Amino acid sequence: MSDVLILNGRVVDPASGIDEARDLLLRDGKIAALDKPGSLKNIEAAETIDASGLVVAPGLVDVHVHLREPGQTYKETIATGTAAAAAGGFTTVVAMPNTMPVNDSVAGLEWMLSPQRGAVVKLFAMPAATMGSMGATLTDFAALHKAGALGFTDDGKPILEDAIMREALIAAARLGVPISQHAEDTHLTGGCSMNAGPVAFRLGLRGMTIEAESRIVERDIRLLREIEKSEHLRPHLHVQHISTGRALEAIREAKRQGLHVTCEAAPHHFTLTDEAIGDYDTNAKMNPPLRAEADRQAVLAGLADGTVDCIATDHAPHAAHEKEQEFERAPNGITGLETALGLALRVLHRAQGLSLSKILSLMSTSPAAIVSLADRGSLAVGSIADVVVFDPAAQWNFAAKDSRSKSKNTPFDGASMLGRVHATVSEGRIVFRQ
Repeated sequence: MSDVLILNGRVVDPASGIDEARDLLLRDGKIAALDKPGSLKNIEAAETIDASGLVVAPGLVDVHVHLREPGQTYKETIATGTAAAAAGGFTTVVAMPNTMPVNDSVAGLEWMLSPQRGAVVKLFAMPAATMGSMGATLTDFAALHKAGALGFTDDGKPILEDAIMREALIAAARLGVPISQHAEDTHLTGGCSMNAGPVAFRLGLRGMTIEAESRIVERDIRLLREIEKSEHLRPHLHVQHISTGRALEAIREAKRQGLHVTCEAAPHHFTLTDEAIGDYDTNAKMNPPLRAEADRQAVLAGLADGTVDCIATDHAPHAAHEKEQEFERAPNGITGLETALGLALRVLHRAQGLSLSKILSLMSTSPAAIVSLADRGSLAVGSIADVVVFDPAAQWNFAAKDSRSKSKNTPFDGASMLGRVHATVSEGRIVFRQ
């Protein structure tokens, strides 16, 4: 593999605490050198990136994306979804299992991860925790883990039965991987299409209460405590796209008690409220829904104080004809891989004052650690050569029509962004360059 030099940049590596000018040499897919400026000037590389005025950071890691292949390739393919990831600075993504058919077998997992799918960046997957994501019978955790599963989830179909969730947490704990849970008590959300509150009342829509999320989080935390006591295991619960202050408080308390619980927040939940739905804008419809300002503030506080462990996009492409129908009938979900960094820098860095290192940790080091990718999320010598180079001061407006994704369903079409990706390097290969 050819050498790549990245020179004259400001290296921000949260894992090693570096925030200073450094030059970087990538060789054979690994970080080969990270030296003072000018130290690598005599090396002849096949590619050189001049990062003057730019930030050089570990490639971003997203533990929650939907790539729709197999089964719904009119929305997205693994190739197009990972191309969008590269454009957004992501070098590693973890695909959810709600494909058609559901990814619940070794054959399905191996098919998805095959080089023939044309992934532009590194692709991992979390297969279904239960067969068909039906919440009844566990999949073969051991065989799937051996084939590359980073964890298990039924994603948009939460595991509601206590006994099944307990069984899943125990089986995953024995393999040292997380159960990633979409926290929604669907007994409380039938017919609901947005957040419960004044906006839903004005629009005449049924709304999801905050209890629908917090009940499942509180139940799962109780199961963690019981399993630690009875089985002497340490199960890892990862809560997806947390959206309410009440659920965050339960997680905060669980962390205080030493339980192994992590959670993610999505950029749309720390940027928008349910007011963004306006007059039935289906591009602002997702699950969990956009919440009220008090819950958005709670997510921001959780990101700042460490209760929220990472940022994940929940990239969920849908075709235009699927979104262009009555609000209640339109599917949940928005795209997000190309807007995550720009929103994080605009909202968390400029408006909330979080440091660049903190934001990059939330988007690289921490998500890599959640799924035990020890050689990613860092620029330490010997790590996988996953790098993003971006201008932290660039202000621009996102245009959905220019997206690499097949789908354009985003509430951020035309929205202002802070920070623009100049280059993305995945395992030593330049996969995106502005």
